[in-house]
Amino acid sequence: MGYLSGKTVLVTGASSGIGRATALAFAREGSRVAVCARRVDRLKDLERELSEAGAAAVRSFALDVTKRADVEAALTGLPSEWSGIDVLVNNAGLSRGLTKVYEDDPQNWEEMIDTNIKGLLYVTRAVVPGMVERGRGHVINMGSTAGYITYANGAVYCATKAAEKSISEGLKIDLMGTAVRVTSIDPGMVETEFSEIRFRGDTERAAKIYQNITPLKPEDIADAIVWAASRPAHVNIHTVVMTTIDQANSVVFHRHS
Repeated sequence: MGYLSGKTVLVTGASSGIGRATALAFAREGSRVAVCARRVDRLKDLERELSEAGAAAVRSFALDVTKRADVEAALTGLPSEWSGIDVLVNNAGLSRGLTKVYEDDPQNWEEMIDTNIKGLLYVTRAVVPGMVERGRGHVINMGSTAGYITYANGAVYCATKAAEKSISEGLKIDLMGTAVRVTSIDPGMVETEFSEIRFRGDTERAAKIYQNITPLKPEDIADAIVWAASRPAHVNIHTVVMTTIDQANSVVFHRHS
């Protein structure tokens, strides 16, 4: 059996895209997989798929990571057989709008900051003390190439991903002397519902983002996450930056003619 067999894994934002692919990848490793998201209806179908993929056990629950009280209640209220989380994948995140800062709707900022920064912190705060107490654990945060180079009309989203980068680095420093590992997975363009959510359901505008480019797939990111989590306990993968072959960074792309 592999290193991750029987490990308890929690994936946030697991109803679609990278979160869903990551949950399935851990299931194929024989892990015990807990998934949460706001769209709980999707999680019921995912439960069945996780079991069929080989998960040792499956649990799903509704969670909006932007609501601190709900996060604390959900995670402290987990049954004892699920409370010993070995791997936390902080995947929940989103982008809203693609607009100049001085013209943007402040509600877009609220959603991005509340989800990408505060939600990340709330879940981390609820889970990591138990990891420290048990003497084992791995926190895997979802970053982005947007955290390295700011692109036009995306200042606030890029700022939230730069914050994720700093939080991951700071958490790793804070955990020195413990056995808890921290990894930031920082992908570039991945074809998911990300752009549709950014443009609030405008599928035509979302499709143009990936036009004439071969993007990464959610499964590519899931593969990197599982690889990082499956290293020997003394090995910590700090950061994985990954893009499609058609992307150099968050502003340089090759579009096929």
